[in-house]
Amino acid sequence: MWVAPATIMLSTLLSYIDRQLLAVLSPMILQETDLSAQSYTTAISVFSFAYMAGNPIWGSVLDKVGLRVGMLAAVTLWTAASTSHAWVGGFLGFAVARGVLGFGEGGAFPGALRTATEALPPDRQSRGMALGYSGASLGAIITYFITPIALGYGWRKAFLITGGLGAAWLLLWSIVARPPFLPARQRDTTRGIVWPNLFERRCWVVASSFGLGAVALGVVAYLSPLYLNRALGLTQAEIGKVGWIPIVGWEAGYFFWGWIADRYLSNMPDRKRPASIFVLLTILALPVALITQTRSVPVTLALLFWAVFVADGFVVTSLRVGTRIYPADRTAMVAGIGSGAWSAVLAVILPLYGRWVDLHWFGTIFVSMSMLPVAGTALWFWLSRKDALWERDYHSLAKEG
Repeated sequence: MWVAPATIMLSTLLSYIDRQLLAVLSPMILQETDLSAQSYTTAISVFSFAYMAGNPIWGSVLDKVGLRVGMLAAVTLWTAASTSHAWVGGFLGFAVARGVLGFGEGGAFPGALRTATEALPPDRQSRGMALGYSGASLGAIITYFITPIALGYGWRKAFLITGGLGAAWLLLWSIVARPPFLPARQRDTTRGIVWPNLFERRCWVVASSFGLGAVALGVVAYLSPLYLNRALGLTQAEIGKVGWIPIVGWEAGYFFWGWIADRYLSNMPDRKRPASIFVLLTILALPVALITQTRSVPVTLALLFWAVFVADGFVVTSLRVGTRIYPADRTAMVAGIGSGAWSAVLAVILPLYGRWVDLHWFGTIFVSMSMLPVAGTALWFWLSRKDALWERDYHSLAKEG
């Protein structure tokens, strides 16, 4: 029963190699192409806007057409977009390639959450989700080890590697996405695609806690190589050797918080809010504000490690809440709402952060980043106040069957 979640983990792994390669090689690419940090982060923002739109769209599509067809389509699209980076060199080319990549990768995490709920029993679904989502952090780690290829053969060759990896995964998925690894899909012809309803409070409950709480994942992934280079003086080769260390916290966090969610949230009464977990996560996210107070590379890497470790807790808890307040046939849509909101936040802040990188305002970046989870948790408390959300939406679940 773990074969399908493990295979979907490989897809999220590939998605993060595809998206993270530009970030890891950004010092080299910016130097060769004369792009500014602001132009670079604007191109990433194009990815984020496309990813924001792609997540809820793919989530609803996957709920309707099923994992087999939906994931084949999504991975084919983003693999082609990733490979195209090898032939671009200016802002417009990177922006277009990143936009198509972002839209295609919108299918990755909705597919991961739906695979966990289809393949696993309820008391293992959070860990199954953690396994599927952990491919992201593992892919981000592996990307750093592609640095020697870029240094030896040029950064364009590194992007060509992703095309071959994507083609191999597509072949594997065509075998795995069927019984006995996944249950046979019973096609529902009685209703069309169900889209997220932005007028429902439960939609914003997931969006606020995931989108604002987990923002450190994107900031650390996209900007830590530039911070290590411009603030601490590490070269591209040195970043390739140590830049993966914080991402280990990302990998470990999914499994730790997945275990916490299975252990505590699965036994929580239906209408009881997991408020204490969100408060704890918010407090734990604050130390990253101090990151510019040290010039020590090991201490910096440790604080970045901690930032993404805690951010994972927001991801897992938000999605587990979402699966409790939405029907089971909208599981992929829940993941789309969360990842889409997260991407929307990054799309807004990354161009601003890119400008601050050019100005060396790193302290402003990390202090503001540590405050966003505070805002997300406060909004979550307001949206779910007095258990009104749970009472109303469980009522809706009864009507929805």
